[in-house]
Amino acid sequence: MDTTSPDHRRAAAPVIALALATTMLFGAAPAHADPTPGDKDRVDTQLAQTGAELEGATARAQQAVAAYTQANALLPAAQNALADAHGKVAAAQVVARQAERDAAAAEAAEQAATKAYDDAAAKVDQQRQHVSDFVSQSYKGSGLLAINSILESGSPSEFAIRIGYLDQIAAGETQALNALTSARMEAKVRENAAKAASDRAGQARDQAQQALGAAQAAEAAATQAAADVQNLINQRQQAMDVANSERSAVLASYNQLKAESDQIAAALRAAAEKQRQQQSGGSGGGGGGGGQPVVKPPSSGGAFFIMPTAGWKSSDFGYRFDPYYKVWQLHAGVDIAAPMGQSIYAAADGRVVRAGWNGGYGNYTCISHGDYQGKDLSTCYGHQSAILVSVGQYVHRGQVIGRVGSTGASTGSHLHFEVRRDGAPENPLPWLPGCFC
Repeated sequence: MDTTSPDHRRAAAPVIALALATTMLFGAAPAHADPTPGDKDRVDTQLAQTGAELEGATARAQQAVAAYTQANALLPAAQNALADAHGKVAAAQVVARQAERDAAAAEAAEQAATKAYDDAAAKVDQQRQHVSDFVSQSYKGSGLLAINSILESGSPSEFAIRIGYLDQIAAGETQALNALTSARMEAKVRENAAKAASDRAGQARDQAQQALGAAQAAEAAATQAAADVQNLINQRQQAMDVANSERSAVLASYNQLKAESDQIAAALRAAAEKQRQQQSGGSGGGGGGGGQPVVKPPSSGGAFFIMPTAGWKSSDFGYRFDPYYKVWQLHAGVDIAAPMGQSIYAAADGRVVRAGWNGGYGNYTCISHGDYQGKDLSTCYGHQSAILVSVGQYVHRGQVIGRVGSTGASTGSHLHFEVRRDGAPENPLPWLPGCFC
């Protein structure tokens, strides 16, 4: 049965998932600093490890250290992005300056080509005027006058002189026409060159504009990358400030958890002693009596206990060092990550000796399985969302005794499973079948 009171249920509300708590406490991480898939896996792993190390800390300390861990994990990638952005800015500026030089040279070439065309066009006009003069003179009869003057020559020598004069006129007309044709050809070549130079200048101006835009975009990206780095540094510092302000509360919480574990050990020893006295007094034994049987190893040579729930090992047994508050703390069991509400099974036959709220352990159940090598052997189940047994009840191996939850000092849905001998916790893994890591 569920033995938690309404007050206990309220107190047992699970700590908000670390990543969500980080967002609530410090705001979303900078958009440009979002991790890649590889970075995300690394960050998630570090956050999970941080959650395990700080399970006994205050909720505010857990949030702060998670924020610090996240910022620390993302900072190298953000710093690399900033360095890369600075490199792109430098490269873009080099390209932009070269493009500006190319554009200036192209414009100068365009101006020179245009002037050359203008000069060639002026020559065409000049030669056209020259030819026009010959045409005008012919139209006015100067040609007929020249022929008449030849026919009227009085002597052979005068005739030869006049013929030579006509030859010079003809040669002059031919020269003028050839010069006009040549000037037109030169003007066409210059015109084509000027147009090509103009096209090149236009392309160079476009490329210079694009290069300038790329340089400006790179500078904007570098500015954002620098802001991302600074935001992460600020987040890290803010998180450490909060974590430091929680130091006293966290250390008190750790001491409280140790005291709770010691109280559990003492209570289990007292219960075992009472049962031994009852058994020695002849008050009965076996499954339904007041005494507990002696635990014997499985005849098949298998594990002593069955898996108490299906899942994967999210935290090991043993002392672990809190790198943020510089203290060692004992994790008295193994954590088995499993969905909220999933069934929890009795690891072996035994009698329920504890069932109820137990501080940082949340909803907590302990089952005494009897004497093993002269010591009482018990299993305990923490952070349950519901307890389905009561003190004094005898349960059988595989019987559902509760539901997976996240009550007490917990950072997510899981079962905290302990093996205790005479109340002292020891590593549960050798008692369980195979590996469930």
